[in-house]
Amino acid sequence: MQTQKYSVNQYLIETVLAWVKSGEIAIPEIQRPFVWDASKVRDLMDSLYQGYPIGYIIIWKNPNIRLKDGTISEGKKILIDGQQRVTALTAAILGEYVINNKYKKVRIKISFHPIEQRFEVFNTAIEKDNKWIPDISQIFSQDINIIKFINQYCRNNPDVDPELIYERIESLRKIMHKQIGLIELSSDLDIETVTEIFIRINSKGVVLSQADFAMSKIAANESYGGSTLRKCIDYFCHLTVSPEFYYHITDYDKDFAETEYFKKMSWLKNEHDDIYDPYYTDLLRVAFTYKFSRGKLADLVSLLSGRNFETRTYEEDIARESFEKLSKGIIDFINENNFKKFIMIIKSAGFITSHMIRSKNALNFAYILYLTLRSNGYNPAEIESYVRKWFVLSILTGRYSGSPESMFDYDIRNIASRGFNEYLKSIESAELSEAFWNVALIQELDTSSSASPIFNVFLAAQVKNNEKGFLSKDITVSELIFNLGDIHHIFPKDYLRKNGMKRSQYNQIANYVYMQSEINIKIGNKAPKEYFADLIQQCSGGGLKYGGINSLEELKENLGMNCIPESIFTMTFENYEEFLEQRRLLMAKKIRDYYYTL
Repeated sequence: MQTQKYSVNQYLIETVLAWVKSGEIAIPEIQRPFVWDASKVRDLMDSLYQGYPIGYIIIWKNPNIRLKDGTISEGKKILIDGQQRVTALTAAILGEYVINNKYKKVRIKISFHPIEQRFEVFNTAIEKDNKWIPDISQIFSQDINIIKFINQYCRNNPDVDPELIYERIESLRKIMHKQIGLIELSSDLDIETVTEIFIRINSKGVVLSQADFAMSKIAANESYGGSTLRKCIDYFCHLTVSPEFYYHITDYDKDFAETEYFKKMSWLKNEHDDIYDPYYTDLLRVAFTYKFSRGKLADLVSLLSGRNFETRTYEEDIARESFEKLSKGIIDFINENNFKKFIMIIKSAGFITSHMIRSKNALNFAYILYLTLRSNGYNPAEIESYVRKWFVLSILTGRYSGSPESMFDYDIRNIASRGFNEYLKSIESAELSEAFWNVALIQELDTSSSASPIFNVFLAAQVKNNEKGFLSKDITVSELIFNLGDIHHIFPKDYLRKNGMKRSQYNQIANYVYMQSEINIKIGNKAPKEYFADLIQQCSGGGLKYGGINSLEELKENLGMNCIPESIFTMTFENYEEFLEQRRLLMAKKIRDYYYTL
């Protein structure tokens, strides 16, 4: 018989807020900043005043933990659903600050009109109108003398009925005695079960990831600087996208600005590279996998709770060690030298812009590998080659596209137990066989998606080889990519369309090249046979028509760089499928040669 995994109770708003104030319930700020606008806070207060239900909140009780002296410490309750509502209540009733979308602490003041029984967000018009109570939090303050407050209100508004005002303010204060439903999940539930429960209960379809649970666990911890560590994760990720946010931290979060974490990330204020802009999930996953040689974030949550996997108990020492270990992993992640060296390695593989990288998880594991090999004392030149190879291998095989967490776990455990060199050889043997290079890769190149990761690897190979754009004498593929050059068609799109080709045919990636726009415009909708006849004439002393190439040898070299068969000279739409087959073979060979030079 299945046991019930939760309990359901009704609690007074007053009780829930008391738990928040005392720290018995932790609001881990999974969703930061506060995502509600002030009008939603106003509507929540109106619902409570009117006696409408405001839904359930869900808490998950941390397991009790054994301290060094053998005593048991009561686990804290973590709020996993209903954070916005509870935060709104603390803002409106307790007068607490919230963080807005600029990461600035602000007050949300909700005003009340006792005569009209109406709530509104505080504004300048309300400030000038004596009939409004500008900030309802003062009504709920323990220091307020209600009789004095009402007398003053009536002096300011001599035409009102004091008894009516008293009645309305008492109705407002009774909000604290309204009930809210609370679902408490059992402390012995694992994360997967809690996640499943959350998904089934949450009507908005919000997905709560294991990274969210890890962040909540970190933020709720007071003993080992969890709140500061969470800020470090949050702020670093925000700074990678908005370097100017550095000055906001120094102005508005002076306590954090004094921490070692902030000093370690201060280099970001002048950094504008967007190759790797990690989210908190990426930072957590990389730091954890690197430091703990585990890939499943559920394990991180357990370890931060003090889980002893052998005895299946919870111990304070394990929680402390896990926080220390994670903190070191995060410091290594945000370290300027580590981060910049890693980006340099990725760029040296030819991936020079963020739009060339479609798999964030391939990037994440490459950074895990970099940090792991570095900490294990590998030679710097070896590290560079290994990281480049693993990153490209991951993209070519779609290694982290299915179940990335399981694959992270599998890879890091094997690297830890077997050593990277041996493990790489075994993966290359299994994944990059002759069948892959000669069959599977060519099949992958048979696609009309310009977002194809394989096409981006092909472009990276061109960048690494410093190759020229199609029909360019001097302009390289990397320069075209950097300057947001366009991908163009070797067999012009309009030409193929006029000859009955469909979009999925003329947009094949084997028909794509990086080409200077002015050359593409000159080619127009001519058949390759026609514009290559002009090019041969151009290379035989004729005037320059398409780019600056003026010798047949240089033209053939350019075709080789772009994997275009020389049979293109005489091709029309009738030869298009033949051309695609020939070019896919050449592209696959370039990618293979490129991989083994990394």
